[in-house]
Amino acid sequence: MPVHASGVQSVLVFGDSLSAGYGLEKGQEWPALLQQRFGDRQLIIQVHNHSISGETTRGGLTRLARSLESSQPDIVILELGANDGLRGLSLKVMRQNLQQMIDLVVQHPAEVLLVGMHLPENYGQGYTGLFHRQFVSLARENELAFLPFLMDGLAIGLDMYQADGLHPTAAAQPQMMENVWEVLEPMLDRPAL
Repeated sequence: MPVHASGVQSVLVFGDSLSAGYGLEKGQEWPALLQQRFGDRQLIIQVHNHSISGETTRGGLTRLARSLESSQPDIVILELGANDGLRGLSLKVMRQNLQQMIDLVVQHPAEVLLVGMHLPENYGQGYTGLFHRQFVSLARENELAFLPFLMDGLAIGLDMYQADGLHPTAAAQPQMMENVWEVLEPMLDRPAL
């Protein structure tokens, strides 16, 4: 049986609606496509998607320990913070919550792939810039693998977003998975085929 050379057996996706597949049929969301990618590459790695639509960093912090215990991940893809920003919650508290989650994952122990986020421009350049910088600095200070923006490369107006203009469609999920894969693959330390 093929097995991952580095011993990675489990990846936990811990996020909000962008990873939970809001508005999509089950199996269309990018974490399901990631599981398919592992299968296509004959990598015996299980993806556990513990993402919940509407989740904030505070909510994520309250349930992360249970998710780590149940999934026993080697890598955690941490994709939270968008709802904090959209609701105008304290960016200081958001950052503290993310840092505590990073600390929990590292203590587990597992590696973190931090996913950054951008807010819509109508939130104002000052706020949106400060929001995104929280992820950049957390990744740098903790020396984490970092994906600056999950939806990078999704063109507006090409059926990539649902009617709300925030949630990606099924057509967008392959690009989102590729964005994650670009950062995740080096973490797998897979030998050349």
